[in-house]
Amino acid sequence: MSDPREPKVSFRDVHIAFGAKKVLQGINLDVMPGESVVVIGGSGTGKSVMLKCMLGLLNPSQGSIKIAGQEIVGISDRAREPILRKFGMLFQYAALFDSLPVWENVAFGLTQAKGVSRVAARPIAIRKLAQVGLGADVADLSPSELSGGMKKRVGLARAIATDPEVILFDEPTTGLDPIMGDVINDLIVDCVKSLGATAVSITHDMASARKIGDRVAMLHQGKIVWQGPAKTIETCDNPYVQQFIHGRAEGPIKMEVRPE
Repeated sequence: MSDPREPKVSFRDVHIAFGAKKVLQGINLDVMPGESVVVIGGSGTGKSVMLKCMLGLLNPSQGSIKIAGQEIVGISDRAREPILRKFGMLFQYAALFDSLPVWENVAFGLTQAKGVSRVAARPIAIRKLAQVGLGADVADLSPSELSGGMKKRVGLARAIATDPEVILFDEPTTGLDPIMGDVINDLIVDCVKSLGATAVSITHDMASARKIGDRVAMLHQGKIVWQGPAKTIETCDNPYVQQFIHGRAEGPIKMEVRPE
């Protein structure tokens, strides 16, 4: 049984670069069991790279990343497999498999990673669809028959299908109108709480960050420049945070604008 005082996810001095471009330059961040942390920041600041490092898709050049106390930097693919089974993920554009019906998309982790039979996996998938507000009539539809909001819900059902310990959310409201975005935010909060899962989200949508995060961390130029309770983000005195959340052109964050 994991120690509730030990971070479920821990980054220590994590660096990664692509050629001469330094992306992460000393990330330090802890996410405690059952906590929901949202990482905000502009495009190109390294948010997606953070998630890829957690999943082992990228290997840092320096630093430590631990999942439930286990070091994952530099370990073998075989040693990584049981760690990856702790994760669920909602991708930015849902990333559903067009060739599979909805229920098989939801059950993909069950059948492929956990060896659950298709017969046993189908009712589980339908229960997970119900958790995100979709009926059994959706199960046999193809992804092409779904609206954008329905695709996000199916993606969320897939993320929670294996009852993961850690759920990653990559820009969960991208491409949705404000009302559907808020519906997805509510579903994320409900699903994470019902599972007792730890959540790490990346977004530039401040409405989403305020709703789904217990704590918010801001990433800028490869470093965490501020972190604190989500409810304090409006009143914090960090100039990077204030410029970002209010969408101001003037401030310490300089956007490169190239002339035509």
